[in-house]
Amino acid sequence: MPDSGIDTLAPVAGLDIKLADGVLSVTIDRPESLNSLTAAVLAGIADAMERAATDPRVKVVRLGGTGRGFCSGAGMSAEDRSRGASRTETITEINRTVRAITALPHPVVAVVHGPAAGVGVSLALACDLVLASENAFFMLAFTKIGLMPDGGASALVAGAIGRIRAMRMALLPERLPAADALSYGLVSAVYPAEDFEAEVEQVISRLLAGPAVAFAKTKHSINAATLTELEATLEREFHGQAELLGSRDFAEGARAFQRRRSPIFTDF
Repeated sequence: MPDSGIDTLAPVAGLDIKLADGVLSVTIDRPESLNSLTAAVLAGIADAMERAATDPRVKVVRLGGTGRGFCSGAGMSAEDRSRGASRTETITEINRTVRAITALPHPVVAVVHGPAAGVGVSLALACDLVLASENAFFMLAFTKIGLMPDGGASALVAGAIGRIRAMRMALLPERLPAADALSYGLVSAVYPAEDFEAEVEQVISRLLAGPAVAFAKTKHSINAATLTELEATLEREFHGQAELLGSRDFAEGARAFQRRRSPIFTDF
């Protein structure tokens, strides 16, 4: 095993990484916030994906979350915002994570058993298979706090479900239930909650038994054909989000979120 393998990763609070029988399980472990993301957690996910590319023991990657949710997006609590990393640093790590997932030669399976919101949607859609429980839902919640989609969501969502549906998800941040997400083409499959884990394990077992080299070439070819705008989108979102982060509307949206009230936006 190379020195840059999975075993050399430093522990990250809020992230659980395990490798067993060819499956690298990367699990966001912040259930008290529905697995909201900090820059450190995102960096840990990106590190794991990058190391997986050169560790010969890894055949499949499973990305999931603990507790009730998959991922509620970038942390917006007072504690999260006091951890030291700026939001632009967080976006930098988000973009690095999305690049690492899409570039990884191994199949990456998003295991979405509950809410996926904000950049949690971006993380899920960067993966190659998105498996959802019937209890899951998807929501691009960015405009609720005066921001725009990031993490490549502008390209990943529109590429999956088309411009009109993506625009509705982004402009009217409504919950999209798993069944609707399946009919739209946003996810690969939806399973009953009681059968979810067994169905996920069956899919992963099929991937483990499959042709790894053919999978790598297939993933590269499909991504090259369909994610042609991803890199430009990541840059566009970064600069747009950086501007919005200094706006009065974002300051109001963040206050309203923390105080659990509706925001009053005033920017024009």
